[in-house]
Amino acid sequence: MFEAIVIGVSAGGLKALTAILPVLPSDFPLAVIVVQHRHRDSDNFLDRYLDDLSSVRVKEAEPGEVILPSYVYIAPAGYHLLIERDKTLSLSIDPPVNFSIPSIDVLFESAAACYKNHLIGLILTGANSDGSQGLKLVKDYGGYAIVQAPETAEVDVMPKAAIDLVDVDKVIPLQELGVFLAQEKFSSNVEMSRRVLNE
Repeated sequence: MFEAIVIGVSAGGLKALTAILPVLPSDFPLAVIVVQHRHRDSDNFLDRYLDDLSSVRVKEAEPGEVILPSYVYIAPAGYHLLIERDKTLSLSIDPPVNFSIPSIDVLFESAAACYKNHLIGLILTGANSDGSQGLKLVKDYGGYAIVQAPETAEVDVMPKAAIDLVDVDKVIPLQELGVFLAQEKFSSNVEMSRRVLNE
């Protein structure tokens, strides 16, 4: 059973997140942790705007915070966001990774080490390759890898880079992503497929 979804997004992120998060029900059983590339001086408009639109709670991530289902945690500007082994959040001011702070790879790599095969990784629209290595690690730990269909991305560089590097499980158009994730039986269907393949 999955416990969390990590999402990486860059250019075109507001449109992409607005198409996904408001579709999730208020009792969505997973936690969602998001890195959106943004300028170091950005305010918290993104999480406030998405929270107003969504049934799940959307908030800026805080250090030491316990990760809960039905919550969406967004990396604050100017910090890397990491997930600790005890499933709490932490922030880092280490140098940029892939020219980015927050970095998608940093979040995905720490999440993969924590959640292992209970994690879903999702790469959305963006203009660089940040997130590809992290999504590969999600797969290496037995997690589930999803990428936005590049033709539906505002900027297709990031989805294409992930598809080129990772044996992804699903490539899904933006307009279908929210409904796919919100499916009540999504987790059990994936687990059933894995059991059949392993028999």
